[in-house]
Amino acid sequence: MNDTRGNNTDDLKTFQLLSEVANEKPVTQRELASRLGIALGLVNSYLKNFVAKGYIRIKNYPHNRYAYLLTPHGMAEKTRLAYQHVHYFTNLYTVTRQDYLSLFRQLADQGVSSVVFCGVDEVAEIAWLSLQEAGMKLTAVMDDDCTGSVFMGQEVVSLSQGLLKVNSQVIITSLKRSEQLRQKLLELGVNEDSIQHPCFSPLTEPDHKI
Repeated sequence: MNDTRGNNTDDLKTFQLLSEVANEKPVTQRELASRLGIALGLVNSYLKNFVAKGYIRIKNYPHNRYAYLLTPHGMAEKTRLAYQHVHYFTNLYTVTRQDYLSLFRQLADQGVSSVVFCGVDEVAEIAWLSLQEAGMKLTAVMDDDCTGSVFMGQEVVSLSQGLLKVNSQVIITSLKRSEQLRQKLLELGVNEDSIQHPCFSPLTEPDHKI
């Protein structure tokens, strides 16, 4: 087994991009880049690689729009990656929930009764379940990318707004953006000792077999 972050990321992006083009509707590469949150040049590189491997065929439309048609080989690869990532996300849920539960119990033992979440994605939902199990209170939810939305009954506010309202331990609740969010909190003057996140287990990375 060869389990490397680079290979895992490449497989996940391949699966996501193949899924995006599976409906065969006209789309620009810029639109694909925006949907997946990756660089335009990277999308172009992936698509060229898909053509070379025989995963897709390209149909031209006006205004730089294209329909990317999955070949039988591309459909088979998408199915293979889907099964692989079912296993990954099952592990992600199980291990991440336990990691957050362990963190919340440690904080509770230190007398902490409430926390603030920073970062809203699927990991935040898992963290919320662990928070309920630990019997702690969620006082605010912050994420500059999701302001105005609602998370578990609470309005999501910007980091700067949230830090004005609360004086609690800040829990980073995004796996993908954990370091980015930590740096932003530090720039806003949050004490490093007040920023918490689990030491994620290696199982939170997908298995990749070669």
